[in-house]
Amino acid sequence: MKRVGIIGIGHGKFGRRTDASVQELAFEAFREALADAKIAREDIDASVIGSVPEYHKQRSLSGVVQEYLGLNPIPTWLTEDACASGSAAIRTAWMAIQSGLHDIVAVIGCQKMSELKTPEILALMGRVGEVQWESIFGTTFPGYYAMLARAHMHEYGTTKEQLASVAVKNHHYGAMNKHAMFQKEITIDKALKSAPVASPFQIFDCCANADGAAVVIMASEEKAKEISERVVWLDGLGSATTTMSVLRRPTLTSLPSAVDASRQAYKMAGVSADDIKVADVHDCFTIAEILAYEDLGFCERGKGGKFIDDRESYIGGKHPVNVDGGLKSKGHPIGTTGVSMTTEIVKQLRGDAGERQVADANIGLTHNVGGNGQYCFVHIYNRE
Repeated sequence: MKRVGIIGIGHGKFGRRTDASVQELAFEAFREALADAKIAREDIDASVIGSVPEYHKQRSLSGVVQEYLGLNPIPTWLTEDACASGSAAIRTAWMAIQSGLHDIVAVIGCQKMSELKTPEILALMGRVGEVQWESIFGTTFPGYYAMLARAHMHEYGTTKEQLASVAVKNHHYGAMNKHAMFQKEITIDKALKSAPVASPFQIFDCCANADGAAVVIMASEEKAKEISERVVWLDGLGSATTTMSVLRRPTLTSLPSAVDASRQAYKMAGVSADDIKVADVHDCFTIAEILAYEDLGFCERGKGGKFIDDRESYIGGKHPVNVDGGLKSKGHPIGTTGVSMTTEIVKQLRGDAGERQVADANIGLTHNVGGNGQYCFVHIYNRE
């Protein structure tokens, strides 16, 4: 099997972007990715849009984005897997290139969530669980993850202070990231004293809805080597699902989809968890990052709280995680997140992350979860 590489990346500012439409957000990142790859839009064979359409007033979003970016008449299509839509788009582009159907594909993650009011967004996210038997009882997205947090605290003694430590770390690095929605550090005390959301979560345990876009340009091995001297290769892909209903899951202290997806990705890339030098994981809530430490094999089951206590997920630790601020500090424009994660790993593997650079980063990982664990994509990138 030949390799598929990333030859260009682009990223816009995340936040409440009242200054731009969704297609303008996409253009912001697309223009940067073209310049980074040093190609013209005419060199692109196809595009894949990662987005969740329910959040936009525009129907058939891929068409309007395609038109605005000047990519007609090449083919485009939309991928949707809830919060993992961006990584689903990357996997789709990888398959299109591996099939030989296309040589260069632009993956465009774009989302404008501020077109809806907060109650509307809460209602949509509450229905990410099973509608017939769960959401009718008033489930919310924070409520689902709060159940996971309570289960982990009960089973392993994880504390609210350890949850808050994840937020402190991610805001520390987000303060260094010009694209992040929140660029201020916080303290444990501030996190613990913030307003309650869903026990045991406070405000600072939860990521924020955001607008924003990110783009990666992917190419076949031959084209990538021809175009770029700084190719980052997508060598391992894992994808798995679990039940929509949390009532039917074997455990609430793990995301089974993440465990399965990571095993697939490690096997395909020919690496292990110990080889990962830097990772971007799906920290929609602080417990989600702690679960990711364990599900990805960065530490033993139940030791995720100790992993953050020991600063193993900081730069200089065993596995630096979310040193771009993660969803927690960057914000979470849901269709964009998986593509945003990939741009960060590409920067790290190129050595372009500035003050957030992880030393000797040659293998990186992204972990992108859809819903409350129904879908998970794990991708492994290599600079060699």
